[in-house]
Amino acid sequence: MFGGSMRSEPVILRMRGRVIEWPRRGCVMGILNINEDSFSGDGRVDAGWAVERAVAMIGEGADFLDVGAESARTNREAISVDEELERFASFAERWGEVVERAEPRDGEQVWPPVLSANTWRSEVVEGVLEMGYELVNDMSGLTSARNAELCAQWGGALLVMHTVGEPKVDHRHVSWADLGRSMEDFFAERIVRCREAGLSDEQVVLDPGLGFAKGVEDDLEVFRALDRLMNFARPILLPVGRKGFVGEVLGIEEASERDAGTMACVAAGLRRGGSIFRVHEVKGCFEVIKVLEGVGA
Repeated sequence: MFGGSMRSEPVILRMRGRVIEWPRRGCVMGILNINEDSFSGDGRVDAGWAVERAVAMIGEGADFLDVGAESARTNREAISVDEELERFASFAERWGEVVERAEPRDGEQVWPPVLSANTWRSEVVEGVLEMGYELVNDMSGLTSARNAELCAQWGGALLVMHTVGEPKVDHRHVSWADLGRSMEDFFAERIVRCREAGLSDEQVVLDPGLGFAKGVEDDLEVFRALDRLMNFARPILLPVGRKGFVGEVLGIEEASERDAGTMACVAAGLRRGGSIFRVHEVKGCFEVIKVLEGVGA
């Protein structure tokens, strides 16, 4: 079965009041940008629009919904903490409405979907956990233990991303002598940091950080090195949606035209042990996963 097929032992992701266990079908994480600065051009600062978009993505098969209030683009200034919190709150207040209106696409879909917050500043992390977000998708690389401490306090899960330096700073100049080894060492150290902060291993998701402190060849190497992360026995999230390396391989500059390449990455990631796939185009990626599961490829 996909979504952790390379693992021999069950892998549990624990969030407040519930768990998801692999091996199981790979999970789709739909991207919901409540900002107007997404590189993919698919975001709005509009809670009504966000509700409709969320209902649609869940109906297309999303197991997770990842809400982003601030663009991760490195050539943009950060918005204020208060503004970011206000955007997250505008959606969290209507999450109950989303779940009530949405319908799962099939009986294997995670239900209700996991509500994830794509953020990194500790003031915002504390706020979204208090609002009810279950997973913190932290792009900071966990340079301090504070976000892990907050997730331990509130019972939330924490995604730890492989990167270097501060968020929203361009680190594409970084070079890696052995990217697989670097990811192994990085996650070993960060998991210890999480434990010391009071967070259990079962509350941690690993993200190899496609597009962060990596060039095109590095992003491609991530797929070849995924087996080196299996020993951590944690879910692996692959944020493959319309990524720059997909555009470089295909020669496609327009991000919205990279969905076929994204689906190829989903298929490749499944075969190498990926658990969760963060994408813009939920319907097609769900269908790729479901068909591959059906044929046992």
